[in-house]
Amino acid sequence: MIRFLKIRLSTNTKIMLENYKKGFRKVTRELIQSKLALTGIVILAVFSSVAVFSPYIVPYSPDMILYDENGRVLSLRPPSKDHIMGTTFMGQDVFSQLLDGARGTLLVAFLSGLAILLIGANVGLIAGYYKGAIDALLMRFVDTLYGIPDLPFILIIALFIGPSIWTVILVVVLILWRTMARIIRSQTLSLSERPFVKAAKASGASDFRIIYLHIAPNVASLIFAQLAIMVGFVIILESSASFLGVGSTDIRTWGQMLQYVFVTGAIRHAWWWTLPPGACIALLVMSVFFLSKGIENITNPELERR
Repeated sequence: MIRFLKIRLSTNTKIMLENYKKGFRKVTRELIQSKLALTGIVILAVFSSVAVFSPYIVPYSPDMILYDENGRVLSLRPPSKDHIMGTTFMGQDVFSQLLDGARGTLLVAFLSGLAILLIGANVGLIAGYYKGAIDALLMRFVDTLYGIPDLPFILIIALFIGPSIWTVILVVVLILWRTMARIIRSQTLSLSERPFVKAAKASGASDFRIIYLHIAPNVASLIFAQLAIMVGFVIILESSASFLGVGSTDIRTWGQMLQYVFVTGAIRHAWWWTLPPGACIALLVMSVFFLSKGIENITNPELERR
């Protein structure tokens, strides 16, 4: 009996993985054919490469205070051949800090996105499939979370447990998984009434099998579209938190760079210190939007024809 269950579980797992692989290959192929999505992928790939290799390509140590030949600190120097993006108030190289900040910004974005995916998608699938009391309980909890304002909540949590990259990730995930859950739940409610789900129930398939083998692959495109949108919100929230001084203190991010520009008062005239991190944040959010738009067009081809 135990051997039979192991064989059946193994077969179900293989079928589920094969379905996901087919869906992933199809989405990947169509994304590459979409100019908008491909643009977003290229920008993300460039930023990701910079984040991975930044320790090896920075021209100066990001925290190194630089001096001129007379021993004076190179404070707020405009771009030059030695420092292509100028220097900060403390005489640090802006270009080096920009490369180093890519790691922190993308780390927050991708870790938060993964956690939002795991929590939001699973809650939405379970609520939409079981309906009734389980659905009501989970959705009322989601409705309660919608009453929590974003930035004040970040400020309160940072006050109690201290500002850090993990504080930002925790708060961002607690705020943003609710939207993912609500959207996936809505789609699951519709799919759970389809003939193929009823046929699976009639054949004796387990709830786990129906949810993750039959329903989840059919909402995968929607999940990834929402994930791309959520990552964009994560980047904006992290930058806002860092700008307010309650973001990451243990790793540099682009939002943190903007916060330092502001508190030193250099934001009024040191455009070379303000523009690069601001432009990178805008480009990163745009790339995620392009990718989400491409996935949305794949999911709903009629939108692309309008």
